[in-house]
Amino acid sequence: MSNVLPLPPERVRKDAALENSSTLKAFSVLERLVRAGEPVTLAELMLATRMPKPSLHRTLALFEEAGLVMREPSGRAYVVGPRLARFALDVLTNDRVASQRRVILRKLVADVGETCNLSMLRKGELVYLDRVEADWPLRLHLPAGTALPPHCSASGKLLLAFKPAAERAQLVATLPLPRFTERTITDRSLLASELDRIAANGYAVDNEEYVVGVACVAVPVRDATGEVIAAVAVHAATARLPLARAIEFAPKLHEAAARISATFAP
Repeated sequence: MSNVLPLPPERVRKDAALENSSTLKAFSVLERLVRAGEPVTLAELMLATRMPKPSLHRTLALFEEAGLVMREPSGRAYVVGPRLARFALDVLTNDRVASQRRVILRKLVADVGETCNLSMLRKGELVYLDRVEADWPLRLHLPAGTALPPHCSASGKLLLAFKPAAERAQLVATLPLPRFTERTITDRSLLASELDRIAANGYAVDNEEYVVGVACVAVPVRDATGEVIAAVAVHAATARLPLARAIEFAPKLHEAAARISATFAP
């Protein structure tokens, strides 16, 4: 027979509450990093979470080892880690509203007769959230989760164009600009001018800038506040769909983008 007495119900409830509290406080660290969108210092995290410094240090060390957070090269600030970033992408691509977005993309593909996709900008890369293929033999294999440099794609340039001015300038100044075709924009001043044009026109194009013989047109998806959070695009072989004709699909892209906007929670 065991001599260990069971804990009183009040003690069990109290211990559970304390455990939940520490778990929620640890989660609040991740929330603060995700919402910040920029490196956050230890002092800022202490202020936001009200966690004692030793506890916060232990939590950050655990999160860093697990790949949920990363330290900046200076070691003085923290950012979202690759595991947490991947988790965020998985939520966007696998939640229940993802099926609603796919239905909208399928309708768009049926209307325009070409492959369409939904993408977002994450940590300086264009990431595909979803993609619906048209039934053509000649097509690119770019499944959900694929990441591309933003400077050579219609969606990437569009999402850069609608960033706040200071953030956009910093990205233009620091992003690598590798050349993929003779039409890839690799000059930073030309890229800045292109982003100004995109912001003014409300759509972006990829004129064979990533793959020779492939053109693309992209339009913004906005949240309830009007902030551009994603892009809807159509792309096709120029032999079948010249860029000038692809641009004519912009109104249908805007219609689909408006419907997709409604699937993002306010």
